[in-house]
Amino acid sequence: MGTLAVAALAVAGVVVVLDRTAAEEPVVARCVATVDGSAWALEPEQADNAAMIAAVGLRRGLPARAVTIALATALQESKLINIDYGDRDSLGLFQQRPSQGWGTAEQIMDPVYATGKFYDGLVAVAGYEQMEITDAAQAVQRSGYPEAYAGHESRARTFASALTGWSPAALTCTFGEAGAPVGTDTVVARLVRDLGDLPTDATAATADAPASLVVHVDPLGAEQDRLAWAVGHWAVSLAGPLGLDTVTVGDQVWVRDATTWTTTEEPAAAGTVRITLAG
Repeated sequence: MGTLAVAALAVAGVVVVLDRTAAEEPVVARCVATVDGSAWALEPEQADNAAMIAAVGLRRGLPARAVTIALATALQESKLINIDYGDRDSLGLFQQRPSQGWGTAEQIMDPVYATGKFYDGLVAVAGYEQMEITDAAQAVQRSGYPEAYAGHESRARTFASALTGWSPAALTCTFGEAGAPVGTDTVVARLVRDLGDLPTDATAATADAPASLVVHVDPLGAEQDRLAWAVGHWAVSLAGPLGLDTVTVGDQVWVRDATTWTTTEEPAAAGTVRITLAG
């Protein structure tokens, strides 16, 4: 065999190896919110906590601005991770201190409790909706570095807009293959924890179809279309840990192995979100 032929075979072998390597690259799990052409990403654990923070705001009927301020604060204080350490006795998503009256250490490490306490402080600030994020956050947190909150404003505003439903089909997540199904009871328990006791219709898995859940958003308020998108984006953000396969809002569906929302021929009824569990 000639030298050129051997070289050609070697190159071909390298190409095959590279192709196989590329094909075997693991899926990078992350969530991306895109609003007005601006895209921002969060890691799954961050997106999980962001969805909870927005959901607690929705339960309380707070505006998207409150959620933006809360997300920017948590991004600065803990990188949106519920950490069990911090400066002096600071703990949790918002680095609240038991010694400063925020609650016990156990309470602060409950992310729903911690978020509620942050919102308690925020709504007590007159005119917070019109304030700069640095000023509003600082009025609650009393941080030594108040200007740092501003650096997270764009990311926080983009995710808040999606998670409060003002930007439809704006949030997508990519995950690897789902593990063992968690069951509708687990999904409902997380729904109740974050968004309250919303009415649901559960369908058990069969030999031909996976389990599914229809969530009714009526108790959250009169803006049914917007609130359905808020709950839909909440579900997508949690599709990793909850093992969700599809989320349908109106005539749009998010599928676990897709990167965009697409049109479906089986739309969800108005005021509802349809969730299919991996099976």
